[in-house]
Amino acid sequence: MSNMTGAKLLVDQLVLHGSQKIFGVPGESYLSVLDALVDVDALDFITCRQEGGAAMMAEAHGKLTGKPGICIVTRGPGATNASAGVYVAFQDSTPMILFIGQVARPMQDREAFQEIDYRRMFGQMAKWVAQIDEADRIPEYIARAYQTATSGRPGPVVLALPEDILSGRAQKTVSLKSFEPARSAPPKEHMARFSKMLFEAEKPLMIVGGGGWSKTVQGGLKAYCEQANLPVAASFRCQDYIDNRSSCYVGHVGIGIDVNLAKAVEESDLLIVLGARLGEMTTSGYDLLKPPKTQQKLVHIYPQGEEIGRVYQADLGIVSTSHDFVLALEEKPQRRWAKWCETLRKSYLEFSKPPLKEGDDPLCEMVKYMRARLDDEAVLTNGAGNYSIWGHRFFTYYQYGTQLAPTSGSMGYGLPAALAAKLESPERQVVCMAGDGCFMMTCQEFATAVQHGANVIVLVVNNSMFGTIRMHQEKRFPYRISGTNLQNPDFSVLATAFGGLGQRVETITEFETAFERALEYSGPSLIENIVDNQVITPAMRIDDLQG
Repeated sequence: MSNMTGAKLLVDQLVLHGSQKIFGVPGESYLSVLDALVDVDALDFITCRQEGGAAMMAEAHGKLTGKPGICIVTRGPGATNASAGVYVAFQDSTPMILFIGQVARPMQDREAFQEIDYRRMFGQMAKWVAQIDEADRIPEYIARAYQTATSGRPGPVVLALPEDILSGRAQKTVSLKSFEPARSAPPKEHMARFSKMLFEAEKPLMIVGGGGWSKTVQGGLKAYCEQANLPVAASFRCQDYIDNRSSCYVGHVGIGIDVNLAKAVEESDLLIVLGARLGEMTTSGYDLLKPPKTQQKLVHIYPQGEEIGRVYQADLGIVSTSHDFVLALEEKPQRRWAKWCETLRKSYLEFSKPPLKEGDDPLCEMVKYMRARLDDEAVLTNGAGNYSIWGHRFFTYYQYGTQLAPTSGSMGYGLPAALAAKLESPERQVVCMAGDGCFMMTCQEFATAVQHGANVIVLVVNNSMFGTIRMHQEKRFPYRISGTNLQNPDFSVLATAFGGLGQRVETITEFETAFERALEYSGPSLIENIVDNQVITPAMRIDDLQG
């Protein structure tokens, strides 16, 4: 044990708890951790180009695997950059652990070089923030971090690591086992009340979302809802929670909601909310469902009791993970809902069709072409921007873990998320949709893709403006353009300069050729799609807003 340092002890604990990847940007405050990783084959360090991108990769890794995504960054500027990914993990209920190299203990509280009090900085965007001040307690802190990140409502944990703790000697004082998330199952009496409420309902509707989902949950819920003719809608950016081909899937309750689905939410006499928080996006600004009491009967199933009743008072609150709730469901078909479910399903299918005649919306045709050419388990990622509407509306998701998008509306998320998905499952096809403004937020991570051989496909929608802000600008201040125009580089040339395949298209025919070439390419590729900047949504142009 004489050669055991805090850094080596830290790395040992990460391996013990099953982590296989660390996303980060090298920093002098944790050089000893980088050194300890040299002797460990079970843990890969993914060298990223900016801490925000690294943290987003870790968040996407956690979302895909259900285990904490691990990110490590240096103090000060490294930590502030990484906060972008921590916030995504917080709002998306994703298990994640951010390690921050901290100034040595003798220098603290003097505003030393790059010193920050991380408890204060991350206090409102993490489940737990702490600093390890004794090397021998590293196993205790790491075990708690994994447990906290995955139990109840999953989320991010932040641990600061003073430099002298990492480089100093440590004793492994206890042998721990790998973490196991705490689970909460629904009481039998609550399930009995739920069954009674469901049996009495004439127009029930389920809304799914939140953290802690899995393919097992997806399959079990699909089987139950199809047998019961129970319609299911997905909350904002959780469209892969149910196979979109299922007869019970009726669309997404998020930005750009189908007016018929919004009407169905209002007409429903029983809302069953499984795992979702009922946040601003899912409730259309708390207007579709008005707090504090919905006009419909509300059953809210959530893994953390404090969330139930925080905004909307439920008629029945059930503290349970989505996994355990689905396990507790009894298969009792209620055929009288068949017509209700069928009507909502038809509305969804109609809404998924292009609102314009063929050829009027090339971006819609591109998304449809991608869906036809990609495998069922292919992953589609995106950040924030109006371009994402096309993916949400016209791309169909078949399996859980095939949609990676931030419910927090964070720009720049798509590319890091795509890299995390590809590095986790190299055999899967991974496509990132990004707007020109969104891509430039984290475009440097294309170099990370090249370095690590991640053959992702990036579709950059280039309309030379911040489209979402321009849309709101034209609504409120028509013809008064300020700050939303963009002068972009040639993205196809930029991708080539990074070492990937860059292509530039303007028509659906050109796109199809470029996409086929990208599918065959052995490295990362980028397709720059030049679009008409008048087209702001699938059914609206800038002129319509100004008029």
